[in-house]
Amino acid sequence: MSETTPPARLLSPTYAAITIGMCSLIGFVAFEALAVTTVMPTVARELDGTDLYALSFAAPLASGVIGMVAAGMWSDRRGPVAPLLWSMALFSLGLVVCGLSPSMEVLVAGRLVQGLGGGALVVGLYVLVGQVVPTTLQPAMFAGFAAAWVLPSLFGPALAAFVADAIGWRWVFLGAVALVAAAAVLVAPALRGRSSGSDEPADSGAGAGRLSWAIVGAGAVLVLELFGSARGIAGLGGVVALLVVVLVLVRLLPAGSLVGRRGLPAVIATRGLLSSGFFCVEAYIVYVLQEDWQLSPARAGIVLSVVGVTWAVASQVQARLGVRISHRRAMMIGAGLVLAGTLALVVSVWLHAPAVVVGASYVIAGAGMGLGYPRTSVAMLDVSTDRDRGSNSAALTIADSLGAALALSISGVVFAVAKRSDADPFLAVFVLAATIGVLGVLTARRTAPATLTAAAAASSPAPRPR
Repeated sequence: MSETTPPARLLSPTYAAITIGMCSLIGFVAFEALAVTTVMPTVARELDGTDLYALSFAAPLASGVIGMVAAGMWSDRRGPVAPLLWSMALFSLGLVVCGLSPSMEVLVAGRLVQGLGGGALVVGLYVLVGQVVPTTLQPAMFAGFAAAWVLPSLFGPALAAFVADAIGWRWVFLGAVALVAAAAVLVAPALRGRSSGSDEPADSGAGAGRLSWAIVGAGAVLVLELFGSARGIAGLGGVVALLVVVLVLVRLLPAGSLVGRRGLPAVIATRGLLSSGFFCVEAYIVYVLQEDWQLSPARAGIVLSVVGVTWAVASQVQARLGVRISHRRAMMIGAGLVLAGTLALVVSVWLHAPAVVVGASYVIAGAGMGLGYPRTSVAMLDVSTDRDRGSNSAALTIADSLGAALALSISGVVFAVAKRSDADPFLAVFVLAATIGVLGVLTARRTAPATLTAAAAASSPAPRPR
C-alpha cells in the first residue's frame, strides 16, 4: 500500500521561516499604520497643520507609487530580496524624519520617504509570495497576512494613544523604527538564496518610462491637494493636476482599467475604488469622532481596532468559502458592503447619531473590504508569470495606492471648501467616499469569472496600503 504524501503547510520546515518572517513584517507595519491614524489629529493640531491633514495621508500613498514601480522593475530583473531590504531602510528613515519634525511640512516630507519604502515593500511581498509559495498555499499565506493585522488592530490604537499621552506623539513614529528593525531580523534568514528573478531580459526602456510616469503622478497628486482648494487662478492648478493624474493612470495601468473593462482591468479598477472609498473614510473617522463627539484619541481609536478584526474575520470567511463563491461575486458583495457602510456613515454624521452608530457604520465597510479586497490579489496572480508578476503586482498596488492618494487629495480639497462655506466638512468628505463606493459596485460587476479563474481559491488580503 503506497504512502500518501501529506499536503504541504506554511509552517512546515520548508516554508516556516518565510511565513514567520513575512507575517511579522506585516504585523509591525500594521501597528505603525493604525497608530499613526490614531494620533494624526493630535499631530496636526500641535504642529498647527490642520490644512495639511489630508496631505499627511495622501503623501505616503502617492510616493508609494514610485516605490511600487521601482520595486516591480527591480523584482522582475533581480528578484524581490534587495527591494524588500531597501524598502525597510527607507520606511525607517521616513519614520525618523516624522518623529523629529518641527513642523507639519517636514512631517509630510517624512511621510513621502516613508511611502517610498512602504510601496516597495508591498510589491516585494507580492512577488515573493508568487515566487516561493506554491499556488495551493498562496490563499493561506494571504490569510496569514490578514491575521497579522489582528493584534495590531486590537492594541495598536490604544497603545498609540497611551504613548502620545504619556511621552508624546513623536515616540509613536520613533518607536515604530524598532519594530521594523525587529521585522528585518526575522525576515532576513528567510530571504537567503531567494534573489533570482526572471530568466528573460527585462525591458529597461519601458520600465524607465513607467518610473517617470509614477514620479509625475505622485507630484500631481500632491499639487492637487495643495492648490485644488485655492481661490482664483491658483485653483486651476488643481484641475490641471487632476488631469495629469488621470493621464498617469492611463499609462501605468493595463488598458481599459479606468473604464472597468471586463477581466483583469476591472479587477484592478475595483481594487483602486475599494481602497479609495474606504481609506478616505479611515483618514477622517477618528478625526470626526474627536471633533464632533469629543472622544479622546484612545476611545476614538477603538473603531480602528474593531474594523481591523472585522476585516480579518471577513477575510477568513471568504477564504473558507473558496471556489464556492466566485471572485466576481465576492468583489460585488464586498463593494456593496463598503458602499452600505459609507452611506450609513453619511446619515449618522448628518443626524449626529450616537458615536457607536458612527463606528458601526465604518465596521460594515470594513467587513466589505475583508470580503472583496482579497480576491483581487489571487486573481492577479492567477494570470501572471515570472515575466510579468512584478509589473502586474505593481499595477494592482498602483491602483490601490494612487487611487487612495487621489481620493485623499480630493477629500482635502472638499474639506477645505466645505469649511470655508460653513458646511459640515466631514459630511462632505463622507459623501465623496459614498460616491466612490457607487463606482466600486458598478465596476465589480464587470470582473468576469470567465477571464479570472477561481481555481486557486480565495485569499485573505495582502498588506493594506500605507
